[in-house]
Amino acid sequence: MNFIILIIAGLLEVAFASCLGKARETTGSTSAWWYTGFLIALSVSMILLMKATKTIPIGTAYAVWTGIGAAGTVIMGIFFFKEPATFWRIFFLTTLIGSIFGLKSMSH
Repeated sequence: MNFIILIIAGLLEVAFASCLGKARETTGSTSAWWYTGFLIALSVSMILLMKATKTIPIGTAYAVWTGIGAAGTVIMGIFFFKEPATFWRIFFLTTLIGSIFGLKSMSH
């Protein structure tokens, strides 16, 4: 159950990074809404990460959390922020995702 919580926390990390990207592209009250979304997603993500670390080793939990956030943010960047999808970016993204699955399978 705590791995599901950890995955949700990682997805919220993607959400708060994406909110920062959108806030950078906007101005005025629209930007303020994106920053508000950033703060909410950040807070909930941290709370869920804290909860997940009660039964998952901190090293594994933090690596999985940041890995989901990093991989998800790269994917969001490619699809929504028009960042380049070069061979090496996709290659290293794939190795990162493989490492996340490896860590999950090695934890008790």
